[in-house]
Amino acid sequence: MSEYQLHIKSVKGMRLAWREAGSGPAIVFLHGIGSGSQGWEAQLDHFAPNYRAIAWDAPGYGGSDELKPEAPAAGDYAEALAGLLSALEIEASHLVGNSLGSLFAGAFAKIHLSRVLSMVLSDPAIGHAEADAQVRASALAARLEGVNELGPEAMARKRAPRVVAPGTSEQVLAKVRDIMAKVRPRGYSQAAHALANGNLIAELVDCDAPVLVLTGSEDVVTPPEGGRRVAKFLANGRFELLDGVGHLPYVEAPDAFNTMVGDFLSQHGSGST
Repeated sequence: MSEYQLHIKSVKGMRLAWREAGSGPAIVFLHGIGSGSQGWEAQLDHFAPNYRAIAWDAPGYGGSDELKPEAPAAGDYAEALAGLLSALEIEASHLVGNSLGSLFAGAFAKIHLSRVLSMVLSDPAIGHAEADAQVRASALAARLEGVNELGPEAMARKRAPRVVAPGTSEQVLAKVRDIMAKVRPRGYSQAAHALANGNLIAELVDCDAPVLVLTGSEDVVTPPEGGRRVAKFLANGRFELLDGVGHLPYVEAPDAFNTMVGDFLSQHGSGST
């Protein structure tokens, strides 16, 4: 159970949940498809002394209501995030997304670029929009089968070892399993549709904000070559590799991750809330 209280606010009739710590310039953490706000505890600990650190539950996760469309787009999540940040009186923030959270960060930047101070895209999920329709359908079906037929707990036991590096400690693996087991099937299914039809490259086409793209060297879900591709596309981006970790470096190697993110933020100013 997270030591950080889950806050819930109604935003345009939709309940949205988040955890936070600290004060100062806002840094917002966006989890991936199999996670939630509780996965960012180490980041809230680390950044609270200098930032207002916020980790949201994406719509359909944790304490947040689901989106209305059965097959929402990344932009729908971005608008939900914009509503939450406005409700929290945050005009602009640094965004840190992992996996699908990176796609949502990119969609937010496309719609609300003036509200982005910088972005960190960790092990970014590019999305499958560029793939053949049959490939997209197959990838989506596999995702939906995993959560709907196995259920969240069995899916977590099966999938958790794949998202971390070989040799990851049982303590970290248990944390990943526990967080993944708490996903809600409909929220997960909606996020899977956003992933199947998403295109991070297209979302970032006009982005000139500073962006750090980082990937775990052992990531087999979104391998390093994908992160390098994203970084090369960006007008103001760079790529960094975190050795020895998989798809969830912020959980697997929080100290290294926090140092890399903190160094990047220090280079681009603290910004303003």
